Amino acid sequence: MGFLPLPLLRIRLSIALLQATALELAILAGHLLLYPSGVWPERPGRPVDDTPAPGTQALPSASRQAHPPVVLLHGFIDNRSVFVLLRRALARNGRCHIESLNYSPLTCDIRTAAGLLGRHIEEICARTGHTEVDIVGHSLGGLIARYYAQRLGGDRRVRTLVTLGTPHSGTTVAPLASAHPIVRQMRPGSDVLEELRRPAPGCRTRFISFWSDLDQVMIPLETACIDHPDLLAKNVRVSGIGHLALPVHPAVAASIRQVLEPSESGADSSGAVSVA
Repeated sequence: MGFLPLPLLRIRLSIALLQATALELAILAGHLLLYPSGVWPERPGRPVDDTPAPGTQALPSASRQAHPPVVLLHGFIDNRSVFVLLRRALARNGRCHIESLNYSPLTCDIRTAAGLLGRHIEEICARTGHTEVDIVGHSLGGLIARYYAQRLGGDRRVRTLVTLGTPHSGTTVAPLASAHPIVRQMRPGSDVLEELRRPAPGCRTRFISFWSDLDQVMIPLETACIDHPDLLAKNVRVSGIGHLALPVHPAVAASIRQVLEPSESGADSSGAVSVA
């Protein structure tokens, strides 16, 4: 297949960006409606909606119990309501224990939030009888979870960490938001990000980073990729959607379900997801 002429390529990219922006706005509107439902913390052990999807059968109880709990961690100025669709998709795929954690919008330090996450995970393990959990973190949530796994010894508890649009190397978007301390920690060169660049020999957690080629919050785009010689990491490129769509889009949810299966080592052989 030959290369597209540059003007045609630019037109295609512009159309894709317009479509992704329209989808982002639609998701934002829907999320604003759902936001109040996620303000209060989730009750521990809350049952999930595990109704089988049309044309499918529920997995046997033994298979469901074999999976470790999944912890969902939202992004900056958000709450657990962002994971309504992903939570349902994971439950229908056999996940019995799914917990969405809220952290305060007043949280000013990634290290402190990571320590609180660790205490939550210890409580979840004690309550469920599992020794490990999987985590899915969107944006800042992924960075908090990575700090816990990489810097606070959380790798003994976190089997797999999936990050969605997380600024692993820092993002330069919205400079005025740097008035908030935790936003400054997400800037390139921050003390927290420099800590994450340090050696992490023996870290046992498997890292899967989903990054989107149309994510307008990650600047540069590749900041959402994990690049660390000591980490067992895979970066999965998502084409056709933006930042807000990552925890919502069914194609991404399907890939997350796949990478959380113990027998799988990635979303697919190419390390890419296309929703175009």
